[in-house]
Amino acid sequence: MILDPLSPGRDIPAPLLADITALFASNREFHRLSGDFPDPDDVRPEQVAAKLAEELAVPGAEVLLARAERGRLVGLAATLAHHPDPADPDPWIGLLLVDAAEHGKGHGRTLVELVENRFRTQGGRSAVRLAVLDNNPKALAFWTALGYETIGHRPDRALGRPCAVLRKALDGTPRTPREAARIAVVAPDGAVFLFRYDNDEIGAHWALPGGGLHPGEGPREGAVRELAEETGWTDLDPGPLLCTWEHDFTRMGIPVRQHEHVYVARGPRRDPAGRLTAAHAADGILSGRWWTRRELAEETEPVWPPGLGRLLDTWEA
Repeated sequence: MILDPLSPGRDIPAPLLADITALFASNREFHRLSGDFPDPDDVRPEQVAAKLAEELAVPGAEVLLARAERGRLVGLAATLAHHPDPADPDPWIGLLLVDAAEHGKGHGRTLVELVENRFRTQGGRSAVRLAVLDNNPKALAFWTALGYETIGHRPDRALGRPCAVLRKALDGTPRTPREAARIAVVAPDGAVFLFRYDNDEIGAHWALPGGGLHPGEGPREGAVRELAEETGWTDLDPGPLLCTWEHDFTRMGIPVRQHEHVYVARGPRRDPAGRLTAAHAADGILSGRWWTRRELAEETEPVWPPGLGRLLDTWEA
């Protein structure tokens, strides 16, 4: 993901405005809570253009477009270098939107970290703040999961809406990007094979066979190699790409932001074979087993990628 700042004082080209309008329109649930648009079900380009112009009119403001592969627009963030209240010393995230069709894929987390790193590189920034509407518990859960803490409550400056004010210190180390690939091996009965991992940062969780790519290695090639190294299965070829997603964890003491390509393949229901103890120990693998679709739906422990059962149901359909 890259951040592409909008230029203040210039008209937004019509194709770009259409993309941004679609991004805003996809978040109608949020707009019903915020009241930012007269009709959340009918967000129009001229309304979006006016809102962006209003954001950029504030000194020190930026509107950052978040683009994924091939320049696809997946999110937007509006920031303030300094809050208008001189008693508030920290920069602010005024708005953060992710295309509703992309929710649950890690884009929001990635966008937040890129914004935080942008503030870090500017120097003299010890923390960042934002406000969450009191009537939006989902947003509050999202931000607190990323380390933001509620420091107070007050009405917002624009419309006097009740808000919680959150703050996060910016003394953390930026994460190292890492490319990886995995394969969902699906048995004839629909079960999928998962390994149970342990990690110092995020604890115990279940994930598909796979791992980091070697230099110059493509994701499909890397997925096949990792599958063979971790299971001993060398007779399966990855089929279609099931999804891509990003997540954070600590690897060998280094905070990592991992971008994964997840493929899917059909195969027999069997146990891993070969001498795998050393490979599993090096990767932090505790155990492995087949999961039914019902177990995936219940997810008694975290499963990566999130919503794996739903993704597989969609693939089969």
